[in-house]
Amino acid sequence: MTQLNFTLDFEKLKEGIMQSSLNDVLKSTIVIILNKYMERERDLYMMNESHDRDAERHDYRNGYYPRDFVLNIGKIKLKVPRTRSGNFSTDVFEKYKRNDQAFLLSMIEMVVNGVSTRKVTKVVEQLCGESVSKSMVSDLTKQLEPAVQEWANRPLNNQYYRYLYVDAMYIKVREYHKVVSKAVYVAMGVNTENKREIIGFQIANQESKENWSTFFKSLMKRGLQLPKLVISDAHEGLKAAIQEEFLGTSWQRCTVHFLRNIMETMPRKNTAEARRHLKEIFKAPTVEISRALKDEFIEKYEGDRRFEKVIKTLDEGYEDAIQFYAEPANTHKHIRTTNTLERLNSEIRRRERVIRIFPNEDSAFRLIGAVLMDLDENLDKGNKRFIYGQNQ
Repeated sequence: MTQLNFTLDFEKLKEGIMQSSLNDVLKSTIVIILNKYMERERDLYMMNESHDRDAERHDYRNGYYPRDFVLNIGKIKLKVPRTRSGNFSTDVFEKYKRNDQAFLLSMIEMVVNGVSTRKVTKVVEQLCGESVSKSMVSDLTKQLEPAVQEWANRPLNNQYYRYLYVDAMYIKVREYHKVVSKAVYVAMGVNTENKREIIGFQIANQESKENWSTFFKSLMKRGLQLPKLVISDAHEGLKAAIQEEFLGTSWQRCTVHFLRNIMETMPRKNTAEARRHLKEIFKAPTVEISRALKDEFIEKYEGDRRFEKVIKTLDEGYEDAIQFYAEPANTHKHIRTTNTLERLNSEIRRRERVIRIFPNEDSAFRLIGAVLMDLDENLDKGNKRFIYGQNQ
């Protein structure tokens, strides 16, 4: 039997669909081919050619019936052959189910990649000449649920994660006829091969010690071993949860957040030199040089009343912000901040921004999980490493 195979470049299709119309010649050609294919199927079923006379024939041709058929290149009109007994059926529609599934997956991919539901419905309408409801697009994304659940709950005991980055961001979710903010916790680890992995995420009502502890317990239940260092901002609930759940693990306060906290207390006028000095404290090659720069800063500005809060904040948080110096020198620039996780959060935010308000927490879990799965797959691919050099 003749084999028909059509493949489409969905990426090019999605890129061009909003600017150009579909090629009607292509659709017409496919109509001709499929009609001929079905005609040939009926001939093979009949075991004779049209107009042949055979007293032993087992069935009779009985014309055609029209059928609209929606493919991933658009809606086409086909003439489907039939027989008098009704026993003949074409396998064209079954073959094209795979293409229909690819089209549905393409719709899901558009949503995950940050295309709004409204725009997706427009794309489908231009592709197929058929409108779809927003609820249909939303229902399609539910197909992500099993894959996201499996990924989010995968075992973590087959790797040791030396460094653990944690952070939270806020999203808006519709709940009980009102819009509320919810916290999305994300954890990323650096394994013994110096590669990054997104090892977990959780959606909670707010950022608190209790919710952070629950999140950490879920990671350890999946097999996470105590990391050497946890890198995060200085949220009080997060700090308390790290201290309680990761006994014996050091905490690295993100130097970017810490410097921002210090500089918020600093006068804006005539402080450019002081700001440069502060940055150099945490970029020093060794902890000894860093301490010397810190002491020099305090000695230089402690007589200036404008710098009282600056010096107090620096002195109180300094030790937590230099824990990275206890690790090998080749890791310092990577583990003194949460920048690598901030970039992941910005990718989530870019896709989340087009949605603005999630209809419920389950939909937020599915979409954010799908985005994180995609980001995780593309972190440090092949021979790429997050940290290069020999570990001590």
